[in-house]
Amino acid sequence: MLTVDRRTSAISDGLFTDLPEHLNASDVLVLNNTKVFPARLIGRTETGSTVEVFLVNDLGENNWEVLAKPAKRLSTGKKVNFADRLSATTIDRKPNGMVCLRFEVSGDFFETLDEVGQTPLPPYIKRVETPNESDRERYQTVYASNRGAIAAPTAGLHFTPAILDSIREKGVKIVEITLHVGYGTFEPIRVENLSDHHVLPERYEISEEAAETLNAARSEGRRFVAVGTTTARTLESAIRDHGKYLSGKHLAAITITPGYKFRAVNALLTNFHLPCSSLLVLTSTFGGYELIMDSYRRAVEARYRFYSYGDCMLIV
Repeated sequence: MLTVDRRTSAISDGLFTDLPEHLNASDVLVLNNTKVFPARLIGRTETGSTVEVFLVNDLGENNWEVLAKPAKRLSTGKKVNFADRLSATTIDRKPNGMVCLRFEVSGDFFETLDEVGQTPLPPYIKRVETPNESDRERYQTVYASNRGAIAAPTAGLHFTPAILDSIREKGVKIVEITLHVGYGTFEPIRVENLSDHHVLPERYEISEEAAETLNAARSEGRRFVAVGTTTARTLESAIRDHGKYLSGKHLAAITITPGYKFRAVNALLTNFHLPCSSLLVLTSTFGGYELIMDSYRRAVEARYRFYSYGDCMLIV
């Protein structure tokens, strides 16, 4: 774990097990408890062509927006079979490249996905054939509980029950919220001017207990430590839109770019991100561009591991 101090610009090396030492008893550690579901499907069209489908957006009534590869094989009206119990028909094609499918399933849709779907690993994680069975467990935080994400909130992958216990023993309040990670989180930035990039809205949910705890802590001036950029986006979105934390289900539609003033998050635990990603932009906006770029150069020189299964940095 690389620790970066925004006040002093100090950068130091350490281990993730050191995290409790960087926390104060008055801190609030906020986790995203979303759970990844097996959103990757491999099927065959009626003409025998293989198609890979990545479930992106639940439209209701077993209709989904998906990314398909190759998308040209799913023309309107085309049927694709994934298993004896699961098939789908193309009902629309979007200008943004998405394909809308209507699924037909014998039994519960998500239970069927658990049987025939694959863990939606990032494309830079290579497997010889299909994802390892161990990825179903490894690509999931130990506190994941609310199914709905198509990618893991990877800053949380470092935690173990023992580390969480040691944080609680220190007196730190741990609060769980839910943001279901969608395509917007990892959609590459394709514009020259960052003000033209907009992260797609993502669904989030805050329980009544969590809202009460967060609002009380904020009024007391406690430090909020966000675990992951998805948690940071949720906390900032709620304050921007409502001025406080409201229980219930909402949409995080905020896009954080340079010039944004953080109103909720005081410290951020995050992994090292891909270039041209909204995650790197958010992180460098929070820590300051020059300091974060210095931190990344330090991480490269010290051979830190990047991306989903990689190492992490704590920005305080």
